[in-house]
Amino acid sequence: MILGLSVWGGDPFVSSGVPSYANHRYPVEIISHCVWLYFRFPLSYREVEEMMLERGVVVSYETIRRWCLKFGQAYANSLRRRRPKPGDKWHLDEVFIKIRGEQKYLWRAVDADGNVLDILVQSRRDKAAATRFFRRLLTTTGQVPRVVVTDKLKSYGAAHREVMPSVEHRAHKGINNRAENSHQPIRQRERAMKGFRSPGGAQRFLSAFTGISPHFRPHRYLMSAGRYRFEMMIRVTIWNHITGAAGMPATA
Repeated sequence: MILGLSVWGGDPFVSSGVPSYANHRYPVEIISHCVWLYFRFPLSYREVEEMMLERGVVVSYETIRRWCLKFGQAYANSLRRRRPKPGDKWHLDEVFIKIRGEQKYLWRAVDADGNVLDILVQSRRDKAAATRFFRRLLTTTGQVPRVVVTDKLKSYGAAHREVMPSVEHRAHKGINNRAENSHQPIRQRERAMKGFRSPGGAQRFLSAFTGISPHFRPHRYLMSAGRYRFEMMIRVTIWNHITGAAGMPATA
């Protein structure tokens, strides 16, 4: 069984929903490559500009920023549509983030395999905030889980009783490590960006980031070197199809 097909389901080589690049001076290969660099690695727009210059491509960091804003979410949505349905066991967690000196909360949900289901930046972590996140999760995934695992924050229990009372709720800090550990890539990127500038900006970036970055982060420790390389070839091919790129591999 081909690993790429087993992970992503269906035929990964059927291209659909490719965004329009009309009126763009640069070819799609350069646009998609810059977006890939920015969301895959902890790089700034200026660092991506410098890396492209080393390759003989002159493009400003401001143009790269506009490409990431315009195409990042579209690419992330296409990758999410190719994933199999999430598991029926969801892990929810919230962490503190500082935005211009103000404390905000990043709500996040992953399934049992560590796939990100949704994120939401909010100002509070009370019942209303938890309820909003629960309802958003149900709308985003289009399904109801069998089990919801959270820490002992009482807001989860109150929201659970209101939104999905028939779903089993397990509240224990020790069994929610999957959600807590999944914050590490976001923390790494937050440090590289020296913090987020606004709640809306954080929401936009993280929504695209959590759709693109995990695509290129298979569970390396579970694979042999050869299997890992083959899996990455599959994922690069999928990326080229959803972006419409053809001529330049993502690792060039």
